[in-house]
Amino acid sequence: MVEGLVMPEYLAFNEADRAAVYRVMGARRDVRRGFIDRPLPDDVLQRLLAAAHSAPSVGLMQPSRFIVIRDLAIRTAVHQIFTEANQKAAETYQGEQREQYDTLKLEGILEAPQSLCVVCDTQNKRGHKLGRHTMPETAAYSTVCAIQNLWLAARTEGIGVGWVSILDPVRLRTLLHIPDHILLIAYLCLGFVDHFAAEPELERAGWEKRVPVQTAVCYDLYNEDNKS
Repeated sequence: MVEGLVMPEYLAFNEADRAAVYRVMGARRDVRRGFIDRPLPDDVLQRLLAAAHSAPSVGLMQPSRFIVIRDLAIRTAVHQIFTEANQKAAETYQGEQREQYDTLKLEGILEAPQSLCVVCDTQNKRGHKLGRHTMPETAAYSTVCAIQNLWLAARTEGIGVGWVSILDPVRLRTLLHIPDHILLIAYLCLGFVDHFAAEPELERAGWEKRVPVQTAVCYDLYNEDNKS
């Protein structure tokens, strides 16, 4: 809190509250392994969905829709879509990078006891198009905010979330009966896990490293050479 600034009691968070928020953001992971074969209790699932639903959205349109998938037959079909898409993706790499790619664990579709497909109703009339006249894509951005809310809430509950993007969206749409006017945003694996890694899996595997925030910050104008 800024020194000397007095916040109304109903708005104030103490130091422990603030530390917990930053801690959960730092401890969030994209989880692909270690799922426990235990479906989420309905009350826990509803808390996560409520957290997602409370995310900021342009014009208060709340465009996000959530498809909870527990049926093993459906998840098996999704896994097949992943397998074929992953093979095509693997073929874009060569040499040592291809070998490394083949070792990566990139999904937990069958290991997690439930999945969550998050979509966006971009034609939703709520909000009366406020904020979307010049940037209609903000509807999709709103749904991404909802996913982040759910991801952070899940971490506090000991629940792992893994985002699977190696999927043929046309086939996934057909499988899940998603109408053409609904935008597919994310397919998430969701479940309790036996541990959370201390660092991102791709970093631990040597695929990529995170960079300091200073490398991503400019002031006043965008400048590749003037970040601090």
